[in-house]
Amino acid sequence: MRPYELTLAAAAAAIAARELSPVELTASVLERVAEVEPHLNAYVEVRAEAARRAAGQAERDLAAGRARGPLHGVPFALKDLIDVKGQPTSASSRVRDGHVAAADSTVAARLAAAGAVLLGKAHTHEFAYGLTTPQTRNAWGADRVAGGSSGGSAVAVAAGTALFSIGTDTGGSVRVPAALNGVVGLKPTYGLVPTRGVTSLSWSLDHVGPLTRTVQDAALVLPALTGDAHLPYEEGDLTGLRVGVPATYYFDRVTPDVEAAVRTAVERLRELGADLVDVRIPMTRYVQAVQWGLMVPEASANHERTLRTTPELYGDDVRALLEAGELFHAGDYLRAQRARTLMRQEWARLLEEVDVIAAPAVPLAAARAGQQSVRWPDGTAESVPDAYVRLSAPANITGLPALTLPVGRDGAGLPLGMQLIGRPRGEATLLRAGQAYERTRPDTGALAPEPGAAPGAGGPGPVAAPVRGRPQGPDSPPRRS
Repeated sequence: MRPYELTLAAAAAAIAARELSPVELTASVLERVAEVEPHLNAYVEVRAEAARRAAGQAERDLAAGRARGPLHGVPFALKDLIDVKGQPTSASSRVRDGHVAAADSTVAARLAAAGAVLLGKAHTHEFAYGLTTPQTRNAWGADRVAGGSSGGSAVAVAAGTALFSIGTDTGGSVRVPAALNGVVGLKPTYGLVPTRGVTSLSWSLDHVGPLTRTVQDAALVLPALTGDAHLPYEEGDLTGLRVGVPATYYFDRVTPDVEAAVRTAVERLRELGADLVDVRIPMTRYVQAVQWGLMVPEASANHERTLRTTPELYGDDVRALLEAGELFHAGDYLRAQRARTLMRQEWARLLEEVDVIAAPAVPLAAARAGQQSVRWPDGTAESVPDAYVRLSAPANITGLPALTLPVGRDGAGLPLGMQLIGRPRGEATLLRAGQAYERTRPDTGALAPEPGAAPGAGGPGPVAAPVRGRPQGPDSPPRRS
């Protein structure tokens, strides 16, 4: 096994035991980047020399007994919304040409303090305003979307070009690409991880969270992001854990493969000691109206100046959404905020009955690149972004923590994900349940197939409608320095 194939936990253990050096690990990951990045385009920029220098410093610190924890000497990627002093933050948009961050974001500063080795910036859907990241290819098939908006972050982890990465999640943007690329994505409780120095899409919905190969790895990254090295973490079986299984909403309009994989995973939780409880999800008819009613006007407010001065620099899809947001009435935005308050109250009552909710993370596996819509067996049609955001949005609206983890593959061999949703600051319970489940899977932490050899070219799937517009963001190979 080459070092880049190690999970974060395994690499950290090997470094601590002096069986692997940060320099060796970083060199292996950079070799992997050179090997597969031309096929995947996960990165905006790879700073190879800076990464080698940071790895060398980590090695010297460790040799001198100055260990900083499990991330020390481990290479990672940042979504290109997260500022690092002196480096560009392009948001995968021409609008940001020439932008250089004046200071570190809180997240970047904390990871640097933990001794992690920054490889570079990973692609996002332009300004995080989308769920496909069209310039990046899915790690499991070049003809499939990477998911968004943290598509580059998810693909880097799935392909072994980073041992972990950091993304943002406004409507599912950590969890959706995690599910579509067969990795783990954690959206922490709203406000638990600071967003200072992170380009905002929608201030009241934005979250920052890790993407990793395993739940165990996510548990190692989260304390560094929160700044709390003593963040509670529970291990053990699931005896007495009350797992809510939705009787409404989450299993509506999902593919048979998704439903079968998630229900099998839920049954595995029961075998591990959990008690399954049927639950009804509250206020489901308002979910997407509230999500878009909050996100669209907030995003337009963030881009008000540049939308007026340089509108031609935005991609067609993002520009259309930003212009639409300027048509929202204040009353509509306030009604969305009032509905969000009611939804939070109803979910709080629901989570008095159970400890976590277990549900599909996405309604279908990775859509084909360019696919515009999904047609379901009941005859209804849904755009691909609406389909992906539908199951992830409730946790953004309510600010609840949610963990997505792989639970199988569809008939075409593409990954499928389950999400666990918990109480505010209930990350420890989610990680406990997720790690208990993943211990039962023989393929935990497995990398995606080699580019070009991935399954997914065939198999059943929803009907694709023609794509309109053009892909957004830079589509060039990553710059290296």
